[in-house]
Amino acid sequence: MTLRRRPGSLPPLTAAQRLRKAVNLANGSTVLGLAVAAAARTQPAPGPRGLVLAGGYRWRLPFARAFTLGNVVLFRGPAEDLLTVPGLLGHEERHCTQYAWCGGIPFLPLYLLAAGWSVLRTGNPGTANPFERHAGLAAGGYPSRGQSRRLPEARA
Repeated sequence: MTLRRRPGSLPPLTAAQRLRKAVNLANGSTVLGLAVAAAARTQPAPGPRGLVLAGGYRWRLPFARAFTLGNVVLFRGPAEDLLTVPGLLGHEERHCTQYAWCGGIPFLPLYLLAAGWSVLRTGNPGTANPFERHAGLAAGGYPSRGQSRRLPEARA
């Protein structure tokens, strides 16, 4: 799979994007992302802003339409389709930055704890999760605080 772009057509990275890319490579989170992408038989391709887009992800977990490991964004559809959803791509890019801030792999247990807390409070893993709130709830497909996804309770 290749994203149909001419060589050199991606704009140059900003200093912050270059730093994030280097930090996530050094902390191992991007390497983990590339390993998962290979194991899941996706075909990673360079994306905008220093991201690697891996389309065609088919494993059952996680349930999300897209998720991030380091600077690698794994997407259930073709990678080209992710480029047509700039809100979701921006959401996943903010997670890339969170990996850098959290030192890479330690982001995963921190995220899982935050998701568990969110499930206990709201019935879904995103609404009360500070990582998802910072990345943008709506862009990630999560309801805001007033729109819980809990199942309606049965009436007696």
